[in-house]
Amino acid sequence: MGQQITEVPNMKEGGEVIVPCPKCAAGTAHEVVASIAKSGEDADPDERGIQDYQIIRCKGCKTISFRNASSSPEEYIQVGEAQWETRIVEKLYPTRIESRKYSNDDARYLPPETDRIYEETLQALNNNSPVLAGIGLRALVETVCREKNASGKNLLEKIDDLATQHVLTPSGAAILKKIQTLGNADAHGVKPYSDAQLALGMDVVEHMLDVYILQKLVAAGFD
Repeated sequence: MGQQITEVPNMKEGGEVIVPCPKCAAGTAHEVVASIAKSGEDADPDERGIQDYQIIRCKGCKTISFRNASSSPEEYIQVGEAQWETRIVEKLYPTRIESRKYSNDDARYLPPETDRIYEETLQALNNNSPVLAGIGLRALVETVCREKNASGKNLLEKIDDLATQHVLTPSGAAILKKIQTLGNADAHGVKPYSDAQLALGMDVVEHMLDVYILQKLVAAGFD
């Protein structure tokens, strides 16, 4: 006997979910434009239980994306004393990380090569590609060193010079030196780094780019 699959259209149409927006780069309210709920036993073990496939639209910028929320009656999480809720696994397409990505107004102050590498590194982080993300972080540091004509015989010395130029704080320079090592290891040993390590590295790199953009704004504003 075939497996019993039930699909019900638009069960949550008009509802609202809070998810990161790929354009706003922050958690925003999204309207559920269309939804199909699928339940039953499926041949694919990743799709057993209840699957809710949704087209969603950001209520701020109106960007449309896709959300898949899956749950199983066998999986629960505790939310309070003697209180349990069904565990929801959420996937968003295109993938995105909340509170990352410069606005178009800010990004225009970055050199084109730097902006391109930043976008590709962000995409690697979004798509859970830690090896590529680590290499991208190193490439961003190297690119900024070239743009700022940082002096030094190697990348470590050039990072120190970025601190001298006040593009980096001393603590930021210390972290970027670890990224330099991270990039080498990724390229030769193909060793992925943890989400926490990559997030910290991206925080420092984005702060460096913030300073870069601020210097451009000051130069444009006081000409």
